[in-house]
Amino acid sequence: MRRLGVVLAMLLLGAAVWEGLTRWSGVNPVLLPPPSLVVQSMWAAPGWLLLHALHTVMEAALGFVLAVVLGIAIAVVIVHVRPLEEALYTVLVGLNSLPKVALAPLFIVWLGTGLEPKVVMALVIAIFPIVIDTVFGLRSVEPEMLDLARSMGGSPVQMLMKIRFPTALPSIFAGMKVGISLALVGAIVGEFVAANRGLGYVVMTSQGVFDTARMFGAIVLLAILGTILFYAVDIGERTLLPWHVSRRREGAGPMPPTISGGS
Repeated sequence: MRRLGVVLAMLLLGAAVWEGLTRWSGVNPVLLPPPSLVVQSMWAAPGWLLLHALHTVMEAALGFVLAVVLGIAIAVVIVHVRPLEEALYTVLVGLNSLPKVALAPLFIVWLGTGLEPKVVMALVIAIFPIVIDTVFGLRSVEPEMLDLARSMGGSPVQMLMKIRFPTALPSIFAGMKVGISLALVGAIVGEFVAANRGLGYVVMTSQGVFDTARMFGAIVLLAILGTILFYAVDIGERTLLPWHVSRRREGAGPMPPTISGGS
């Protein structure tokens, strides 16, 4: 609650400065609308904006879930099948280097203008950090622990599920935190190319009629949605990993004073 209060205070201060500067300078609202005009535009059709926001969230969530499933599967293959390691890494790096806006028209041609191309775009953008962080986590196991498991007759599947995955969970969640934000970006990129619903569609149609206030309203909603999705993943991490060192430090009290000097 303290953090929320600080964030709200900073946002209100920034909005007040923005409002004052736009009113004082007399800038054209088409170029930079004051926050009061943005709020008025959002309040004029809250249900309509909410429906578009929910559609964008659904696209991003579906793409994110697919990115997590496929990303973890690819990471497991990279760790356990050495001949495929360099090939998969090269393909992933190449795909990540491609401008995603250039891929969006292809997905529209292949999959149509419905939900599917936006989900695939979210998947393509979000999967790279999940794979990289998962591979790092799966390889972070102490070799002595794996040797001990082998000496006790542990199978590769048992070592994966009982040793590698628990060790990799903090890294997996780190990749998921990055991936959920990128999935939202991917959904918006897909909506920019071809869509009749979603906040990306709202931005593009508002641009066509120079409704800058509505564009800012959609952007504000995107920022709010991105923050909510990020902290949803963070809450999942807090729930599943209360034992992690970062969580123990958050809940720890002040360190006891040290005793210096001799007796």
